Amino acid sequence: MRIIELKETVTASNDRDAAILRKELTNKGTLLINLMASPGAGKTTLLERTIRDLKDRFNIAVMEADVDSDVDAVRIEKLGAKAVQAHTGGMCHMDAGMTRAALDELGDERFDLVVLENVGNLICPAEFDTGAQKRVMLLSVPEGDDKPLKYPLMFTVSDVLILTKTDVAPYFDFDFEACKRRARGLNPNIEIFEVSAKTGEGFEAWEAWLEKAVRETKEN
Repeated sequence: MRIIELKETVTASNDRDAAILRKELTNKGTLLINLMASPGAGKTTLLERTIRDLKDRFNIAVMEADVDSDVDAVRIEKLGAKAVQAHTGGMCHMDAGMTRAALDELGDERFDLVVLENVGNLICPAEFDTGAQKRVMLLSVPEGDDKPLKYPLMFTVSDVLILTKTDVAPYFDFDFEACKRRARGLNPNIEIFEVSAKTGEGFEAWEAWLEKAVRETKEN
């Protein structure tokens, strides 16, 4: 009897498609960020503040991936950034082919920065390469500092960890140092920022990292 490892076959094919897409984007000088987090962690709120701060410096577009609705895309378009809503048909993640299809919907306009706001969960999005040059994950204070122990792959594959909703830290038993230690135990090179979209705390450092990543993409 022959045994076929279907998941390995699917991910290997996706990895090839992702590598091709990533090279195309880099050649265009476009940085694609794969933004991942649990539902309610604050992905769209983080994007709103980031877009307001950087839209005069960069041409920015956002691809909103959800099982249904267009709520987040509407919020982004109100800021003047181009947005497309991608419905995943019940799938819990975006892959390279789906990302390419969403990018095509943005048209021929050249963007400095495109953000894929992935489907909200800490499991499936970590398993599939979308073709993004950078992976950024959010973890909100209310979710707890033990998430690196429960969802190690997400922290392992991400280039950046953003600890969000720091303004509510006094009301939660969140150990920032323990969380950082656990994340760096999985990924020594991960960049970590603490931010509050409500107060603006930490956005200067996060946006400096983002600006540098955009510049480096254009220089490659």
